[in-house]
Amino acid sequence: MESLTKEVLFDLMREREGPCLSLYQNTHRHHPDNTQDPIRFGNLIKQLEDSLQQQPAALRTKLLQPFYQLRNDNDFWSHTLDGLVVLSAPEEHRILKTHRPVVDFAVVADTWHVKPLFRIFQTAESFQVLCLTREWVRLYEGNRDVLDEVELADGVPENITDALGEELTEPYQKVSQYGVGPGGAGSGMRHGHGGRKDEIVKDTERFFRVIDKAILEHHSRPSGLPLVLVSLPEYQGIFRGLTQNPFLYKEGVSLDPGALDIEQLRQNAWRVIEPELQQNVRQWIELFQERITKGLGSEQLEETMKAAADGRIDMLLVDADKHVPGWLDLERRKIVHADDFDDPTVGDVLDDMVELVLRHGGKTLIIPKSVMPTQSGIAASYRY
Repeated sequence: MESLTKEVLFDLMREREGPCLSLYQNTHRHHPDNTQDPIRFGNLIKQLEDSLQQQPAALRTKLLQPFYQLRNDNDFWSHTLDGLVVLSAPEEHRILKTHRPVVDFAVVADTWHVKPLFRIFQTAESFQVLCLTREWVRLYEGNRDVLDEVELADGVPENITDALGEELTEPYQKVSQYGVGPGGAGSGMRHGHGGRKDEIVKDTERFFRVIDKAILEHHSRPSGLPLVLVSLPEYQGIFRGLTQNPFLYKEGVSLDPGALDIEQLRQNAWRVIEPELQQNVRQWIELFQERITKGLGSEQLEETMKAAADGRIDMLLVDADKHVPGWLDLERRKIVHADDFDDPTVGDVLDDMVELVLRHGGKTLIIPKSVMPTQSGIAASYRY
């Protein structure tokens, strides 16, 4: 299982040996809704089987075996999120769980179908939450509706002992802890020997420096998501005094993360995130409105596609609720429209636009329809 980052997205887009199998499924978090998910997964596998009938039997088996294994994994289906993406190729197999629903479909093609992942990745409401005490760390990711714990990457220590090891001073080596994270018994109780407060403070600072560097390197920079710190007031001050993470919000949640369940974490983090997200969106909308009056912007699909192909787009705003069936014909520099999405090989023009802008180093943001400044589904600000 892997997290959805910009690096992962671009890796999924690279050319690889085919045939390439792509399966997207809307899933459910809770019983009894999730009991139907394995059945629907099996139906999608049947579509892949039908598409592979012309392939040699050995290759069919190799490509489909990971899907069969996943279908029979009861533990996996008991821990799903809102969406599932399974990708398979002769020498590679990838599984991603998403925090947002996806449209069910399965297709066999020369490349993996990854366009829907761009929309999920670029949605403005996504954020991460760093829960930090002076003994342990937890990381979460979500949006206004849901929050889920993120498995820490290799190289990110889970607690002060893992971070500092034998470098811990004696007062910490004598510590006994109770409660190891949100929903547990607070941030831990300590007893025993060595009341050397200054050494404990030094250890805390050293621990926070290790965590700051590791979270930035392995999570914040790859995801590009804003980060909310949940920690007691005294640790907020220490961490903010040494952090190098540009994704960290200036406002945090000054509470003991060990005393909050995951829903309380989400509510408190969203109260911090929402005002600044809204301000960021307003600024990009104002920039679009300013530039379009100077001929440096557009809401027309064809015109925007040509500007994107030329690498002229600085920021592309996309309506989260808008979908345009079809694809981009870059050789002829035109949009080929389709009637609907019934054919799984028909893509979404807006998702293609997002990919094209990102490939040329531009920025994209998926925003709610209620604040979108145009009716076309896009608002492009040009660099020149």
